[in-house]
Amino acid sequence: MKCLIVDDEPLARNGLEDFIQQTPFLEHAKSFSSTIEALEYVKQHIIDILFLDIQMPDMTGIEFMKALSNPPQVIFTTAHREFALDGFELNAVDFLLKPFSYSRFLKAVDKTIAIDHRKTEKEEIKNHIFIKCDGMIIKVLINDITFIETAKDYIKIHTKDSTYLTLVSLKQIEKELPKEKFIRVHRYYLVAYNHITKLEGNLIYLGKNKIKISRTLRSQVYEAIIGNKLIER
Repeated sequence: MKCLIVDDEPLARNGLEDFIQQTPFLEHAKSFSSTIEALEYVKQHIIDILFLDIQMPDMTGIEFMKALSNPPQVIFTTAHREFALDGFELNAVDFLLKPFSYSRFLKAVDKTIAIDHRKTEKEEIKNHIFIKCDGMIIKVLINDITFIETAKDYIKIHTKDSTYLTLVSLKQIEKELPKEKFIRVHRYYLVAYNHITKLEGNLIYLGKNKIKISRTLRSQVYEAIIGNKLIER
């Protein structure tokens, strides 16, 4: 697990670096004495655990955490017990009161591992959906779904090998699917990222299938898929 240290006290940074080096499953990514510099680093790199001091000169640890849209697991480190409540209100994993021992450090790290395991188990469980089709309850693997389209009061779920017609709205099924795997390209269509083969003008291709992209969603779709905003001419 990659660890980032943000603390303006050299002794505190050195102590945490030593603890990380003593722990085989941890990797020290970088240390910062400035929250401003650390903020840019976190936005550009994947970090699993952030050891964050609360009292910092340029930006407090609380402000730093609030500035992150998708923060890593945070363990606050501080010499001031009164900040603990603020930290936990921001869903920090733990709160280490300086000075702390290696055993206390490990206890905090163990909490991050437990949270990671729970997230992984949840992700593994959510690899399919059940739908009612032709009087039967059918299990459909999420990774097999290529796209979904509305059909009056029904929707058609297209997979690599089959098409299922079920009485549910596109909005309802969208809530059941992982947001990182599907994108709405039209009010009538939801497509899977991993089955997209080509973009051409207002069309999105999924193998032999082609779907029209809504004009209002076109720039948003291009940005989500290729990471750049579409420049309209």
